[in-house]
Amino acid sequence: MSDTTVNRFENEAITTTERSQWALITRRFFRHRMAVVSLVLFVLIVLFAFVGPWVWTWDHRLHPDQLPSTSTGPSLAHPFGTDASGRDMLGAMMKATQQSLLVALVVAVGSTFLGAVVGAVAGYFRGAVDSILMRVVDVLFVIPFLVIAAAIAGSIDGGSKWYHMAFILAAFGWLSTARAVRAEVLSLREKEFIEAARAVGGSSGHIVFKHLIPNTMSVIIVSATLQIAFAILSETTLSFLGLGIQPPDTSLGLLIQDAGSAAAFNDEWYLFYIPGVMVILIALTINFVGDGLRDAMDPRQTMVRR
Repeated sequence: MSDTTVNRFENEAITTTERSQWALITRRFFRHRMAVVSLVLFVLIVLFAFVGPWVWTWDHRLHPDQLPSTSTGPSLAHPFGTDASGRDMLGAMMKATQQSLLVALVVAVGSTFLGAVVGAVAGYFRGAVDSILMRVVDVLFVIPFLVIAAAIAGSIDGGSKWYHMAFILAAFGWLSTARAVRAEVLSLREKEFIEAARAVGGSSGHIVFKHLIPNTMSVIIVSATLQIAFAILSETTLSFLGLGIQPPDTSLGLLIQDAGSAAAFNDEWYLFYIPGVMVILIALTINFVGDGLRDAMDPRQTMVRR
């Protein structure tokens, strides 16, 4: 065969580069425009909450010797205005957003871990174990969540701190994750790689934690993002009702409660709407990111690895 013919075959050959599963997931996610925009916005919110206090002049505390003693509207000196006690609302918003995000992070990690373990154990063992665990989940679903959470928070001496609220929400936020993981594990437990793990003497704990849970990671990650939205909305609701985080801690819900209905719709509208918009923005961005992750991790996608 001549050199010319070889070169022609080489030029006409189809070159392919195999991508890993995570590379495919990343590529699919960045094709979801709303998810990408939401991710960027959420990162900016996180920077606002955790980096902002280091660069902004005022913090969330009251400085009566330096700030006006009455509320003032948004201005260059105080872009979000000040409240009735003269507290700078931009500094208060940074701290409140930080506290709410910390609650959401603890809830997302704690409830997702608990739900993944319960769902994997129920789906793998089935039988009596599955029945007992799923009946517990069903009972907890029936109990009004806000009533129980409010009762527990109200019984804490000295008022609820952000970590109290995080643990309370995490204790009730794992139920949907457990159901989703269980459904996935019920199909995975019959796969060949699970049979192979049993055949070589793998223990039940090894199979659950080394094989089943890692292979349900797509469901777990999506559930974790949705838990953030659940935590933000739940914490805001409880704090607005006066049953959540208590001073001197602060949160977005507590800022909304402090605004009061009179201030919300009259001259001091900014005290209510600015933290309210932040709550909505966090919940929407997280939901869109969750949608993007769900679409990117859908195993039914039939894209060629090229």
